[in-house]
Amino acid sequence: MADLHTFSITANDGPRRNNSITAHDVGHLAHVDTHVAEEAAKATQAEVSMTLLQGIKTYPKAIGWSVLLSTCIIMEGFDIVLINSFQALPAFQMRFGEPLPDGSGYQVSAAWQSGLSNGALVGEVIGLLFIGYIVERIGYKKTMIGALVLLTGFIFIVFFAQSLPMLLVGEILMGIPWGAFQTLTTTYAAEVCPVSLRAYLTTYVNLCWVIGQFLSSAVLKGVAHETGPIGYKLPYGLQWIWPLPLIIGISLAPESPWWLVRTGRLEEAKQSLLRLTSRNQGEKFNAHGTINMMIYTNEFEKSSTSGTSYLDCFKGTDLRRTEIVCMVWAIQTLCGASSFTGYSTYFFESAGLDVSSAFSLSLGQYALGAIGTILSWFLMIKYGRRTLYIWGQIAMVVLLIIVGALGIAPESNSGAQWGIGAMILVYTFVYDMTVGPVW
Repeated sequence: MADLHTFSITANDGPRRNNSITAHDVGHLAHVDTHVAEEAAKATQAEVSMTLLQGIKTYPKAIGWSVLLSTCIIMEGFDIVLINSFQALPAFQMRFGEPLPDGSGYQVSAAWQSGLSNGALVGEVIGLLFIGYIVERIGYKKTMIGALVLLTGFIFIVFFAQSLPMLLVGEILMGIPWGAFQTLTTTYAAEVCPVSLRAYLTTYVNLCWVIGQFLSSAVLKGVAHETGPIGYKLPYGLQWIWPLPLIIGISLAPESPWWLVRTGRLEEAKQSLLRLTSRNQGEKFNAHGTINMMIYTNEFEKSSTSGTSYLDCFKGTDLRRTEIVCMVWAIQTLCGASSFTGYSTYFFESAGLDVSSAFSLSLGQYALGAIGTILSWFLMIKYGRRTLYIWGQIAMVVLLIIVGALGIAPESNSGAQWGIGAMILVYTFVYDMTVGPVW
């Protein structure tokens, strides 16, 4: 254990003594090495007591890399809105819809509307189920790059789709890398940044989602009056803009030091940590202690989970934790946000707006969502996640009751229809200020 105790890491990666840390050096440190435990405790206390400003000064590069990877969610938000908003696009309706009985136009059947949207969700579930195993084997960078490469290929399917079944296959396949982006961007942000920054950078992922939705609505508004294939192919083709720059940027990003510690690559973890932090902090930041904190935490987790299985998640006190986590995630869908915001453009058009105006109102909706997400950063720090979840749900229930009451009015009542549209805008704002970003 002498190598570990005398290894010197400085904020500016200066001279060091003896050899690099190896996985062999720390094979049983969680049980016998009190020195590492002490340094880990000090590093933990230093991170917990770090203020927001200190976190920004110490981890400016981590913020930049986290923001870069989160851009994948902008791409996903862009793509997801296309699926639902295409139902209101004349070019898409004429190509894949059926003539209406009164001859006023074309429309994709409700069954296929649901099928295309749910197909993407099926793919996302598949991606979410398997991505954890993949990332633990090959790391965040390779997994993200692989997902982007797959997505680049899958876009060809929807771009050249000749039928609704072909579109459905493409949406399912594209959903797989989308599922990967949803979890990898958040966990990468949580691993490379200190506690003082995590609330902001993990909720920034939700802001990226809203930005993607906004950009998608802007593109669709631009092609709203196109009736030829370009009307729906151009939005699909624009998806190819994202992967290549992201692949280049991610290939240059540092790997998560936590993942490198978990795989025993401690020297690489040290180098990655130094790439994530400022080298002008002097004694304010102890990289050696931070690495020891990661080592000790990893060994502690392995020790505490030794001999356990997934079945233990449904026993004793862990069952309660499983229930809480499952409900927190389920609320994202059960609250109705995906239905109200995802199909808002189609609803606005059905309420009597022309296509361009419907997309304009959707742009306003997503702008409100972005403002709500930014406000959630401050509300979360002041009131906490649980409070925002509870009061956000209460507010959305009230809004849904109002929507239901207005829905009793006949369709000829334009005032009631506009009232429902206004409630959807308020609902989006409340969702993105509370439940949406704080999971």
